[in-house]
Amino acid sequence: MRRQVYWATLVVAAALIEASWLGVIRLQGVMPDLVLLLVVYFGVTEGDERAMFTGLIGGLFQDVAGDTGLGHHVLPLVAVGFILGRLSARLVTSHPSVKAALVFCASLVHGAIFTSIDYLQNPELSALYLFGVSVIPRAFYTALVTPLIFFALDRSKQFGAASIGGAGANV
Repeated sequence: MRRQVYWATLVVAAALIEASWLGVIRLQGVMPDLVLLLVVYFGVTEGDERAMFTGLIGGLFQDVAGDTGLGHHVLPLVAVGFILGRLSARLVTSHPSVKAALVFCASLVHGAIFTSIDYLQNPELSALYLFGVSVIPRAFYTALVTPLIFFALDRSKQFGAASIGGAGANV
């Protein structure tokens, strides 16, 4: 039960931080995608099911906080979670550069799906321009912060497991 609460708290906190505070670390109008980082993290560490639920919860929060229709963020995040969950079982994902490359590729796939949905809803939109100006820089920035975020998530997971294990040993 504590593990589920830990996971839900992380997803909600990432979505809220991304919606409110993340403007502080904006570089040239680009912000890292924390919810996507969590989708990739849980896809690599726990599989496709956890990654897809992370994408669902985080995407719903992003849809509510943003000016897009309901489900606009959910579909790309769930698709990326499914793909990465299946792919990570076949990859050696322990090296930080592999994790950063996975986040970069996942961010490109997420951006392509998101931009395609945007283009279908608004055909006057220049999808290639939007992809080049927004998606690619965001993918680089998100991949750049990957080692820091993954390290923090691994440490908090170890700390949570130690405190849960320690509490069970005393009972």
